[in-house]
Amino acid sequence: MRLVCFELRGQELALPIDDVRETLPIQPITRVVLTPPALAGVFSLRGDIVPAIDLGVLFGFPRTEIGDHSRIIVLDQTITAGIVVDRLRDLRTLDEALEAPPPSLSTEISELLLGIAATPTGTVRVLDAAAIIAAEPLRALAKREEESK
Repeated sequence: MRLVCFELRGQELALPIDDVRETLPIQPITRVVLTPPALAGVFSLRGDIVPAIDLGVLFGFPRTEIGDHSRIIVLDQTITAGIVVDRLRDLRTLDEALEAPPPSLSTEISELLLGIAATPTGTVRVLDAAAIIAAEPLRALAKREEESK
């Protein structure tokens, strides 16, 4: 499995490369009123308005502070959405199968994971892009996108 690795609040996370359309330098994000806190806002991607998800909020952190190294990872799922991350790391190939998330993780967080991988630099939590889009705070977003098609 090929992974796009990135940092969020000092933690190394990854997404399967097949779930990633592209990565972008941080774009101007416009906050939208009356939306869930996990929705950072929207940004323009070559003329299309795309929702930006604050992954940190989904994991229970305060809003992500945008910095010089912040990036947007554009997901290629049932809807196009970007997730805001602190920093991109690298691409990796995982030779071994993923391990199940430990039972000590909260249900909300473990539902967002495909699994955990041991690497030479430590463990990497591999996220489930479809589960991120379908997460409770963002369900209305996915539903609106489906209705507009």
